[in-house]
Amino acid sequence: MLQKLSIRNYALIDSLDIEFDQGLNIITGETGAGKSIILGALSLILGQRAESKYFFNQDKKCVIEGTFLLADEQLKTAFEANDLDFYKESILRREISMDGKSRSFVNDTPVNLASLKLIGEQLIDIHSQHATREINDADFQLLIVDSLADHGQLLTDYRTGFKQLKQDQQQLKELTNKANEARSKQDYEQFLFNELEQASLKAGEQEELEQELEKLTHAETIKRNLLVATGLLEENETSALAMLKEAGIQLQGIEKFDPAVAALHIRLRSSIIEIKDIAQEIISIEEGTLHHAERLSFIEERLAIFYNLQQKHRVATNTDLLAIQEQLETNLNQLLSSDEHIEQLTKAISLLQTSLTKQAEKLSSNRKKAIQLVETETGKTLQQVGMSNAKIVLTQQALTQLHKDGLDEIGLLFTANAGQAPAPVSKVASGGELSRLMLAIKALLAKHTSLPTLIFDEIDTGISGETALKVGKVIAELGKNMQILSITHLPQIAAKGHSHYFVHKKETNDKTTTGIRKLTQEERVHAIAEMLSGKNPGASALQNAKELLG
Repeated sequence: MLQKLSIRNYALIDSLDIEFDQGLNIITGETGAGKSIILGALSLILGQRAESKYFFNQDKKCVIEGTFLLADEQLKTAFEANDLDFYKESILRREISMDGKSRSFVNDTPVNLASLKLIGEQLIDIHSQHATREINDADFQLLIVDSLADHGQLLTDYRTGFKQLKQDQQQLKELTNKANEARSKQDYEQFLFNELEQASLKAGEQEELEQELEKLTHAETIKRNLLVATGLLEENETSALAMLKEAGIQLQGIEKFDPAVAALHIRLRSSIIEIKDIAQEIISIEEGTLHHAERLSFIEERLAIFYNLQQKHRVATNTDLLAIQEQLETNLNQLLSSDEHIEQLTKAISLLQTSLTKQAEKLSSNRKKAIQLVETETGKTLQQVGMSNAKIVLTQQALTQLHKDGLDEIGLLFTANAGQAPAPVSKVASGGELSRLMLAIKALLAKHTSLPTLIFDEIDTGISGETALKVGKVIAELGKNMQILSITHLPQIAAKGHSHYFVHKKETNDKTTTGIRKLTQEERVHAIAEMLSGKNPGASALQNAKELLG
């Protein structure tokens, strides 16, 4: 229940604190005194949009704070689902600055406006004289039936599954589109991949073959030069080795006379050995250098394959070609993997649809049973508020496809008079009939939901006299099981309250402000007498007020 409402700097309110009681709380006041302002402030902590132009003082921020006493475990679940701490005394607060920016808090934890609204909707339901239009809303009509069908968890599970179904179907659509796009390129990419694969490309092969080609192409020149070098080093009479050997003989003849010459002789012998070794390697290379026509032809053909592929793919090396081959292989494998994923996802969707269909059929069955209960219970309440011939008829039409709430389309028809065929509410109900019909529906919903607080904002429009008395009894009966806040202008309803609050205006320093106070029993008599006969009520009005108050 709403225990306390604090309002700072909103409309005609500078600073206001209101403490409400359990049961039926009546709010009355003069026209324009600010009853709707209090309701507007309350709506801010329920997530409604705020405008700074309604601030009492344009130099200060607006702060609305509501303290709620909570005990229902379902509400605890709602808090935990939004990662919020749950306390039996929980506080919702909204701060709005002059630039229009606002901050919201639940138990001092910052939340976004959507979360504030989500929590607020679990705590309070506001029904105003203008809210009767919601009775024509398909979702509200379905809510009426579902509230009495007692399948909350089943409906939650179904909606979770349906959300998953929509996500899976969207994913399947995207995968299929991508696969179709990839498939249109598949043949060409497969051809390119096969061509590269058949080329058996190896890293570094091109460089090796190009080097070997150079050697084979210039084999004769290489062989000739090597033979000349061999002759100069070793084979000719005046070769380098012959001359070095002669120099060694000369040094050997005098080395006994000078140790330095002996050292030089040793170094010369080492040089002779090195040159002999070089000469042998040159001979080996020369003998291995052949003009191999077949090998030359193979290399030229192999390199031609490389060059053609590189030109085709606009790259310069085999390394680049290998990277392209790897990417093509990845693309082709992804297509195969995508096809497998599509197949798996299609099966999963089919299984989920089957499961959801069974759940939806169970929901439909439950709703069929609940419809009769809704019609019966609502009819009883309509009789209690003076509409003995009124009734609602709920229609249940099966849909061909699953939707977010199952396979049902619920419709609501109404008739207030005997012999009149039920028709859409908007076509047959007057303002007073609409108010009482919504009261009957809200009363029914209140019995079957965990909503702690219900607010009626002048739903008594279009009724008076005996009908008003009956409406007051129904609202008072609701107040035995939940907290009701009823803003009313009818004394018959005001007299049914457990507590009575009076909204008034006052002038302070040439500025009008709105205030509210809880009335004593004596003050209630006077306030209800004024509602009956106007200012300065006479003895008969006061006596009538006492009788209404019992």
